[in-house]
Amino acid sequence: MKVTDATGNGVEVDVATNLLNGTVRLSVLWTQEIYLHPDDAERVAQSLLRAAEHGRRLAEARKPETDQTTSPSD
Repeated sequence: MKVTDATGNGVEVDVATNLLNGTVRLSVLWTQEIYLHPDDAERVAQSLLRAAEHGRRLAEARKPETDQTTSPSD
């Protein structure tokens, strides 16, 4: 995702999902803060939502499966 600071100073935002554990990383590159135009803020929000869902799927896939084969004894 290419989102840059509204002030034109070259600051960038990056969103990524760790494929090993499903955690989501939000990076603001080159600064401590960033000023976004409303459309870019929405793009960042949507990207975070997509990454969160992807992370949930990855984490769920890595959970040990519960044993569904047991049946109550008579």
